[in-house]
Amino acid sequence: MGALQVTLGVIGVAVSLVAWGMFVAAVLRQVRTIRLGQPDPTRNGPFLPRLGTLVKEFAAHTRMAKVRTVAPWHWLVMWGFLIGSLVLFEAYGEVFVPAWHWPIIGDWAVWNFVTEVLGVGTVVGGVALAVIRQLNHPRRADRLSRFAGSNFRQAYFVEAVVIIEGLGILGVKVFKEASGLEDQPLWANFVTAPLGHLLPANPDLVSVMAVIKLLSGMIWLAVVSKNLTMGVAWHRFSAFFNIYFKREDDGAVALGALRPMMSAGKPLDFEEADPEKDVFGAGKVEDFSWKGWLDFSTCTECGRCQSQCPAWNTGKPLSPKLVITQLRDHAYAKAPYLLAGGRKDMAGDEIGIVGDDAEARLAKIDVLALAESGRPLIGGPEEMGVIDPDVLWSCTSCGACVEQCPVDIEHVDHIVDMRRYQVLIESNFPTELGGMFKNLENKGNPWGQNAKDRLAWTEGLPFEVPVFGGELAADVEYLFWVGCAGAFEDRAKKTTQAVAELLHNADVKFTVLGPEETCTGDPARRAGNEFLFQMLAQQNVEVLNTVFDGREPGKRKIVVTCAHCFNTLANEYPQLGGMYEVVHHTQLLNRLVREKRLVPVAPIAEDVTYHDPCYLGRHNKVYDAPRELVGATGAELREMPRHGDRSMCCGAGGARMWMEERIGKRINVERVDEALGTAPTKIATGCPFCRVMLSDGLTARKSEQAAGEHVEVVDVAQLLLAAVKRGDEQPAAQV
Repeated sequence: MGALQVTLGVIGVAVSLVAWGMFVAAVLRQVRTIRLGQPDPTRNGPFLPRLGTLVKEFAAHTRMAKVRTVAPWHWLVMWGFLIGSLVLFEAYGEVFVPAWHWPIIGDWAVWNFVTEVLGVGTVVGGVALAVIRQLNHPRRADRLSRFAGSNFRQAYFVEAVVIIEGLGILGVKVFKEASGLEDQPLWANFVTAPLGHLLPANPDLVSVMAVIKLLSGMIWLAVVSKNLTMGVAWHRFSAFFNIYFKREDDGAVALGALRPMMSAGKPLDFEEADPEKDVFGAGKVEDFSWKGWLDFSTCTECGRCQSQCPAWNTGKPLSPKLVITQLRDHAYAKAPYLLAGGRKDMAGDEIGIVGDDAEARLAKIDVLALAESGRPLIGGPEEMGVIDPDVLWSCTSCGACVEQCPVDIEHVDHIVDMRRYQVLIESNFPTELGGMFKNLENKGNPWGQNAKDRLAWTEGLPFEVPVFGGELAADVEYLFWVGCAGAFEDRAKKTTQAVAELLHNADVKFTVLGPEETCTGDPARRAGNEFLFQMLAQQNVEVLNTVFDGREPGKRKIVVTCAHCFNTLANEYPQLGGMYEVVHHTQLLNRLVREKRLVPVAPIAEDVTYHDPCYLGRHNKVYDAPRELVGATGAELREMPRHGDRSMCCGAGGARMWMEERIGKRINVERVDEALGTAPTKIATGCPFCRVMLSDGLTARKSEQAAGEHVEVVDVAQLLLAAVKRGDEQPAAQV
């Protein structure tokens, strides 16, 4: 041990003590900050399923692999960081004694092979990630870049440290080989051994490379400790917890049912709720649960959510990534005020720091934190709001952001929570929603139609549609939930008629509720009016439980044509005691075709492209049945570039169907343009909302002579009905 080794070693240890001290303090500060969120006991277990999900997602990179050009490089960097941490600690010995290595495993050829692979992989992976970031830089593609709005300086700093760490690992091994301090087979040191023969034998260089490896890590620790909002760095630690504590303990993403309104860790009971004490959605950043704060802390700013967002891709101000990062920056800026006990009431008056010493206590809080505490969560530029109202109300709740996020951030739940507060407490929402809410409350449907007209769609059918009359007949297999669109919207009525006729032809016994049916409440809930949703849902559950009274659970079957009704009945009504077996009409019809109860005899020799409804596809993972039905009709299926779990929204979800689209390109027109790119004669879908939006978009393009008059939008059921009809017999519901 020479003077050089002692000097470098002392420097390394001294810097490490400071850096590790800073890091431990930062971790404790971050934990305290995240705990400022509301309690959420639903994340506590079960342990083994959650652990299994964690291991699968990080070890196999199952969610990261959704972008395959990035996944392998990130996988190398991730394992380089995890296992490379052992190599980093090895540097504490190597800087003093160049020949030092870990006892026992340090002599193993397999261990040396692993460190060799990780060293090379970390360098190559770090360079690849930096190149990918450059190739997708927003200066070249503006909104086409998923990195627009991301912090490039922080990202490049992290990637630079990754590369230096990898070079440090390899550098130590190279100079150990050159100095004869390491004797491993060529297959174990397949890169460093050949290089070592080209370099001078100087043990001092081992210590130099060891201290470089050590100090780069310590600089990284010090920098991230001073920047708790550096998600691109902190996700290395927080992502494990965020994945483990994801909403669904079976590993599914936070789609389908919305998270119930919670207050103090319990579902909110509207009959006993007190706006002065209970949390109604999220009106302040501290109203989010601790898992929400963990989400904010974990965002890597990779922009995958942004790249898939239909609002962002059509020129709207909403970026799911920027929503999360803005909430994160606000949360951490406000945290010192909250940690000091600060709290304001609904009128904005201080109720947390009060008393004789209030002024002294407030004086101790950073002025920036005090300023941040006065900002409204939702507000325009003149109000200095954290989230702009146009951002909040641009969301279609399609779930593309949640589906793509590699660290399981729950964007849709957070956005809806903010909407809930705006609707229920502030009464601040787009004017168009006021009419929709009124129609739902007074008429039981968003169009404001009379309940007695719910059976108008049955007129003209060549058979009588059975209507529930107080007792469910023993031979009835399905309750056909028609839905508001299927009953009142002219284009959707054709789908309802086609499904009814197909079920009749297949001798499937079904009944409808008629005037007893009311809206499931989906548009109210997605718009933030949880109270109205609860009212409608409880009414429906009561009716449905009466209909199925006496039937065992496995025989309480509902078939539905609307993807939104399907999701609500299947996933959200169980929260209110409504347990039913719900199938989408494409699933049931596909089964009937497989069972030969429906036989297509007149093949449709046309080119068809299929649009995945978000609430059928992403939210409920029903992708195959509609496509198999299209194939069964004899049509040629032409997939759009964005399909399956990457399908683009039609623009109707999140109650957007009842809101004007004033900013950017219309989402439905964007989707129609993509569909027309496949040169179809028909655009098929499986949801009445999608059909309305796509039809309107197609009409707009036809008026501009950008689409042929022969192109039309149909439901998959209409295609099947046309194929099932024989000879020149025409379907009652015209395609």
